[in-house]
Formats: sequence, structure tokens, C-alpha cells
Amino acid sequence: MGSTSQRADTVFVGGKVFTGTSRAPVRAAVAVGGGRILAVADESEVRPLADRGTEVVDLAGGLLVPGFQDAHVHPVVAGVQMLGCDLSEARSADEYLAVVAAYAGEHPDAPWIRGGGWSMDAFPGGTPTRAMLDAVVPDRPVLLTNRDGHGAWANTRALEHAGVDRTTPDPADGRIEREADGTPAGTLQEGAMELVARHVPNATPDEAHAGLLAAQQHLFSLGVTAWQDAMIGAFPAQPDNFGVYLRAAREGSLRARVVGALWWDRERGLDQIPELEERRRTGRAGRFNATSVKIMQDGIAENFTAGMLEPYLDGCGCATSNSGLSFIDPQVLTEAVRILDRSGFQLHFHALGDRAVREVLDALEAARTANGANDNRHHLAHLQVVHPDDIGRFARLGAAANIQALWAAHEPQMDELTIPFLGPRRAALQYPFGDLQRAGTRLVAGSDWSVSSPNPMWGIHVAVNRTVPAGEIDAPGPGEVREPFFPEQALTLSQALTAYTAGSAWVNHLDEVTGTVEAGKYADLVVLDRDPFELPAEEIGDVRVRRTYIDGEAVHIAAG
Repeated sequence: MGSTSQRADTVFVGGKVFTGTSRAPVRAAVAVGGGRILAVADESEVRPLADRGTEVVDLAGGLLVPGFQDAHVHPVVAGVQMLGCDLSEARSADEYLAVVAAYAGEHPDAPWIRGGGWSMDAFPGGTPTRAMLDAVVPDRPVLLTNRDGHGAWANTRALEHAGVDRTTPDPADGRIEREADGTPAGTLQEGAMELVARHVPNATPDEAHAGLLAAQQHLFSLGVTAWQDAMIGAFPAQPDNFGVYLRAAREGSLRARVVGALWWDRERGLDQIPELEERRRTGRAGRFNATSVKIMQDGIAENFTAGMLEPYLDGCGCATSNSGLSFIDPQVLTEAVRILDRSGFQLHFHALGDRAVREVLDALEAARTANGANDNRHHLAHLQVVHPDDIGRFARLGAAANIQALWAAHEPQMDELTIPFLGPRRAALQYPFGDLQRAGTRLVAGSDWSVSSPNPMWGIHVAVNRTVPAGEIDAPGPGEVREPFFPEQALTLSQALTAYTAGSAWVNHLDEVTGTVEAGKYADLVVLDRDPFELPAEEIGDVRVRRTYIDGEAVHIAAG
């Protein structure tokens, strides 16, 4: 396990360690010095490395684990939302409207009310109306993105300001929900959001910087020490977060290790590749490296834009003519992937429906045939529906499955807005983590925050139990019982914890220096208040982070 004669700055004693090199925790102590792990050994071997200046941390029966790494997250967006009109803690339409009214009252001079975090399942059909917002903010435009970022809620003033009316056609990559006479109803899906969002004043660079730092501290409180930002670029109401990260990295306020996934503009073509290569060249500073490219191939199932091999069903269970969207033509996708792979980019895909997953795997297979195998470490995120024929292709192509485990559970958005429109056969193909693991796929894990909670222990809870943990916003109410969501696809605790640590470290090209607790690696460590391996599985989500360390320095210590 490693030992040294160097003096330790910190030693961790009194508990077990999940090193990530074995399936179960081991009884050991850990010594840290100079930002690195010095030793993982019996306490009798570690204690002599301490002197009067050494901090001794008593795990008190808790568990020491590698720092969690979130392989798909949006901290700048989430942080700006936290500091704005944040709906993420509300649970019903009435609560959302109360938050909006309160925020508008507290900010009487704001020309627009902007924010987000609402959930589709709080509204009939998943589509809130302009009239609801008009009742609380009639005098200023309001635009609020939903929690998954694939839709937005606008009031009448916002629609009028943008010139969106009954004559406005749906964009090719989106849909305007409409009233009976064609008047926009207030919900804008996918690319239709841009019709209004382009008119919303951007958050200032200082606001975005403050949002990043607020998000970073929140992630530290949950034990996240590194991440991959899945959307680096300029977006409606947001300044270019490329510059936000570079500023924080250069001034040293970015303490986490961050990989940036540069946004592929689906409105353009191969001509953008030289610009992405230049951004990669200039996008390296401190702990930030913009070495990945994010390609969004489809939408989401709840608004019927996830790309499916077969059509969605209607409310009566009959097939419709809609099979979702492919945001990028498969032929263009194949050529783009080939060129980007040859250029050495990692590719980070949004692929949610089974057709989108297949289109991405086909493109990766073509790239491997043309370019040969490499160490770019491509990964597909979300993977809600995967056709059984494609499960084994991940391992054969060396592509990782980037799972958002918190979504793999029965909750209103799943049960009311998804399963009825997929039908029972396809519903059973959702979030096949177990099948992917058994097929030899490398699993990495992310949260997609601000879409859903960034708490890794909640994600791990769902990966193991396939049920929503107590305390999560979609948790069952008193007396409500929900069956596990296709429990044959559950992971073991060790597998889920590995996905959030060593797995995500691998996809971030940080596996040689982080991801496991081994001598010589960076001391990016997390102290859990309990050992989840010793708890009933249904209590995994109750485990909390006591301390978070980066380079052996505490960046979070829980109160009390």
C-alpha cells in the first residue's frame, strides 16, 4: 500500500478506506504530505509520520474515499441560476409562481426576470402557460428554463418582446407549444427557446464568475473535486464560459480540476473545427483544460425530441409519426467525428434515445476504422434508451457510458411524461447500467447539474437501489411506495462508487494522478460520515460529506 519517511501534513485514522483498487474498503490509515498521498498502511505504520504540526483527522468510523468526479455537469449555468430566480427547490406550480413573484418584487429594476429550475411534471402535459406567469409578473418579460435545459417558460411580455406570435413557424430543431388558435401558449421546446432567449440580457462576466465560484463551493460540500463541464461556449443569457474558466484558473480561484467540453454548434458544419482546435490551444490554464468537444445528437424523451428507432406513442398507446430529432445529420456527424478524433479531441456526446445512441456508435466505429484505436476516451452521456444490439458495442469501441444515475427511478416525470409514450417494451430498456457493466463497458458518472442534484451519494443510491433517495426533490411522499425501476439493471455499491471516482478520473485523463487512494497520487480525498458498505442499501443516500480535500488542503468542512 505504500509507505514513506516524509513528514505528514495530515493523517486520517479511525476508519476504513475505499482505495478504488479493490471492491471493498480496507482497514487502513492514510498519510498526506506536500499535496500527495504518502502512505496507505496500517495505523501503526502511519502514526510515526506525524509530528506536532500534523493534523490528525479521526474518521470516527466513517469512510475515506477518493474525491468524486462529475463527468457531466454545468456549474457556471447552475451557479448563475443559484444567484438568480432559482426554482430548483420548489416542488409545485404554485410554489414556482411564489418564487417568481418574490424575486420580481425584490428586483424591481431588473428589465427581465430570468432563471430556471422548474420541473415538467408540475404542469399538465409538462407545459406551463404564459397566463400563469402573467398573473404574477404582468409588466416585465420573464423567461425561465426548465431543469433539464431543453425547454423554457415565457410570459406574454417576453413573447411580445421577441415578436413570437401565431404566425411564427416552429424552428427545425424545436417546437412552440400553442393554444387552439395557434397563439404561443408559453412553453418553448428545444431550439424554440432561442427565439426568446436571444433577447434576454446576458449575465455579466462578473455574475458568471461569481456563479462559478458559488457552484464550486457547493460541489466541494458534496465531495466533488473534479469535473467535466459539458457545455463550454456562449449561450443565450450566458456569457462565454470559456473566458469565465480561464479567468478563474489564472487567478487561482478555480481549485477543482476541470475538463472543458467545447460546444459543437449544430447550426454550422465542419468549418468550425479550426476554431475548436484554436480554443483547445488557448484553453489551458491552471486547472482548466478545454480538450473535449460536446456534440448534442438529440433532445429528451419527455418532449418527444430524443431520437428513437421507432415512433413515440400517443396518449392512447398508438404509434405517432414522430420519432424524435437528430440534431446533426448522421452523415455530417460521421465526418465530424472522424476529423475530430484524428485531431486528438475527446468526444462527449449527448445521446438519449436509442436511435441517437446508434448514430453516435456508428460514427465512432467509422472513426476507428479510418483512424485506428487511440486514447481519446470518447463517452456517451445520458443513455436513457439503448437497443440491446448496441450494448456490446461500447466496450468493442472503447467508448465509456457516462451515466446520470439519479434519473433511473420511478418519479412523476418518468411515470407520467415518459413511460406512457415509450410503451412497456421500450420502457424496459431504460438506463441499462447493469447490462452495460456486464458487457465490459467502462462506466463513468455525472449529474448534469443544474438539471438534477449534483450529490454523488444520491446518484450512487439510485444506481444501487433504483429508487429515489429520501430528501431528493422527487422522493416519494409520506406513505407512498414506489417499486424499484427495473432492478435487474442495478449496480453494486462498489461499481457505482468506482464510476464516480476512478471511472470519471479515467474519462478526464486524470486517472494517473487521481481517482484512487494510492501513494503518490494527489490527495484529493473525501471523508464520509458513515461507511455506506456497512449500511442497509436503502440508507446509502443518507450518507453525508464531512470533509473534502484537494491536494491535501481542506476545501470544505461540514458545520458541527
